[in-house]
Amino acid sequence: MKKNVLWISVMLIAALLLTSCGQQPATSKAEDFVLKVGYSGGLCEAPLHIAQEKGFFQEEDLKVEIIKLAPGTAFEAVTAGQVNAGFGLLASLIQPLSNGLPIKITSGLHTGCDKVLVPKDSSIKTLTDLKGKRIGVPSMNSSPIIFAKRALADAGVNVTEKSPEVEFVVFSPSELPLALQRGAVDALAMNDPTAAVAIRENGLTALVDSGVTEPYSKQYCCTAYVRDDIAKDYPEIAAKYTRAMQKASAWIAKNQDEAAKIQVEKKYVPGDPVFNASILKTYNYIPSAQGAYDAFSITAKQLQQVGMLDKAIDVDALQKNSFLLFKDPGIQ
Repeated sequence: MKKNVLWISVMLIAALLLTSCGQQPATSKAEDFVLKVGYSGGLCEAPLHIAQEKGFFQEEDLKVEIIKLAPGTAFEAVTAGQVNAGFGLLASLIQPLSNGLPIKITSGLHTGCDKVLVPKDSSIKTLTDLKGKRIGVPSMNSSPIIFAKRALADAGVNVTEKSPEVEFVVFSPSELPLALQRGAVDALAMNDPTAAVAIRENGLTALVDSGVTEPYSKQYCCTAYVRDDIAKDYPEIAAKYTRAMQKASAWIAKNQDEAAKIQVEKKYVPGDPVFNASILKTYNYIPSAQGAYDAFSITAKQLQQVGMLDKAIDVDALQKNSFLLFKDPGIQ
């Protein structure tokens, strides 16, 4: 009897823990499932905001709860089960995925976002001019530093830990322009909208811009993803989420001005809608699952070259394990 009571107690505690993490029972019917979608308030998350505000989730008969996350906490929220879908920068997902981040990428949504900036009157005119210089970044594992290292490596600048030809220095995003102004760094690696704001307000220019500089402008940077358990237990929910996000991305491609206005009016992002729209217009909002799949391989192999991804990792296997691709005419 005591053993039975103990076993029942353990099972009740486990159930309560799962509930407290925001997870829904695996036995829930798909039509009753509420997909918890996390976002951090970035301008490039427009497909998520528009899918909600223009009714694309509703059009898919998908019940969603949109959850605002503190910046930099998306992976923790996913791992803890507080959210079970989201929007992420592809380059920033690769290393966590290699360490077991429990998600499946379902689509690429657009290109763009990252820039390497210098003052307009700087003597630095090319990426190779950055040899021996210091570059300010928001963190050592952020999308901007990944993009900067990729671009520098492509330009023949060594960015590996053994013999780096540049130095990366961390400042908060708000402090980066001031660090450049004071000479603490010689260049900045940032993503939008803070990068675009720095260009406008601090007289900076882009050495390389993933939105317009080839080949990066043709490689998807931002993606939709779901947790592994959603991919496994509710593939129809994952498909609905993917279709809605792709519809929203395609809508933005033709309506950047209205999209930026909605984002500001609905308080998803701050700023001036006209200026924000000018940034959205530099991105390629043509959704593609295959585009994200292809970009993953390119980026992962470059991360291995620059020392940001273990060279022992089988990139092809990681790529296949990191995606949920649908044979669905409604998903591009």
